[in-house]
Amino acid sequence: MTLAVELRGALAAMGIDLPEARQAKLLDFIGLLKKWNRTYNLTAIRDEKEMLTHHLLDSLSLLPALGESALAGRRWADVGSGAGLPGIPLALACPELKLTSIETVEKKAAFQRQAKIELGLDNLAVENRRVEDMPAGGFDAVVSRAFAALSDFVHLAGHLLAPSGRLYAMKGVMPDEEIKHLPDGWSLHEALPLRVPGLNAQRHLLVIEKA
Repeated sequence: MTLAVELRGALAAMGIDLPEARQAKLLDFIGLLKKWNRTYNLTAIRDEKEMLTHHLLDSLSLLPALGESALAGRRWADVGSGAGLPGIPLALACPELKLTSIETVEKKAAFQRQAKIELGLDNLAVENRRVEDMPAGGFDAVVSRAFAALSDFVHLAGHLLAPSGRLYAMKGVMPDEEIKHLPDGWSLHEALPLRVPGLNAQRHLLVIEKA
């Protein structure tokens, strides 16, 4: 089975309807990641089918969980984004999303800048700087994937939110202890299960807001 067929089937299973042109761009992203990974060691995953499941589909699992209205026309930041995950797949799937990727490691930010050029991502901005050095209040939402404990996520990225903005933390099993230790003034709004075809592991999206 080709990667394109696997992607098409997985998207259908997730209830995500994307034009073929966007699906092709998602596959181009995997190809670019695989190419750069040989030299720059951006991710421990080398196999492109694993990249499809563990990186691409995992990132896109936010779409059915939140709905496109949560992204379209909104200003999102992806902090500690590494190879641009989940930000670049989300920006490819939803061109109306305004996505800023924040990554401190230069080689990873360089990869993202190249992806922006090669994939024609006009809705993506790449910031090679520390999260805590970013200006306050510029985003409707901030997402992290395997970035930090919830308390650290709030401390480092909470200032990025505009009024009524929310933090979105992608996690595996429910981190009950982390939830108990959320900083004062912050609370868990909801925890959404994420479904990733081909990934035999628990995944959750934690939505955190100012109390």
